[in-house]
Amino acid sequence: MSWTKGKRRPLAALAVCVLLPLGAVACTGSEAHGGAVSSSPVGKVLDETDTTGRNLREVPRKNAPEVAVEVTEDPAGGWDVRLAFRHFGISEPGARPVAVTGRGFVRLFVDGRRVARLHGPTHHLGAGAVPHGTHQITARLYADDGTVWAVRGKPVESSADITVSDAETDTAGTGTAADPDTAGTGSADPDPTGTGTAEAPGGTASPAGGA
Repeated sequence: MSWTKGKRRPLAALAVCVLLPLGAVACTGSEAHGGAVSSSPVGKVLDETDTTGRNLREVPRKNAPEVAVEVTEDPAGGWDVRLAFRHFGISEPGARPVAVTGRGFVRLFVDGRRVARLHGPTHHLGAGAVPHGTHQITARLYADDGTVWAVRGKPVESSADITVSDAETDTAGTGTAADPDTAGTGSADPDPTGTGTAEAPGGTASPAGGA
């Protein structure tokens, strides 16, 4: 019996020695979240925001999400927007508000004015959303938690310019300004967190994460 008790004591001491390093790691991990710039398993959330007020989520350029936008006139009226992605998948509407690598949704802007939240690669802009003149259509990628995918401090987005003639506006019909979901793949962007504001016009097309 004395021999058995003697063998158990080192095991108990070993268990204590194993738990102590784990506790130290846990303390180190909690301290890492106290800074102004927080880290997460998916990139790094920066203090900087886009002009809708959403924080940028910085990821390495390699395998970063990319988007390209193409806008063509619809003979029946309005404009058809088509998106192409690399390293990015569209989440279903109602997805959990958690950032997942290479996933999220798209916000569509006309001259910096947010017009739709997209959960698909196509969208139809009603003629009323694009009046006479030259306009910039921008698609920007967001994580499901509302942060903006970013590379080198710039949002991942792509823009295309379109020019609407007088004849097109005269025959436009009754297209709505925001056209929330004509094609069935987008929705009006209510901005449930209430932090969005109108965005200034973006730059030229930059499918690799901004110029």
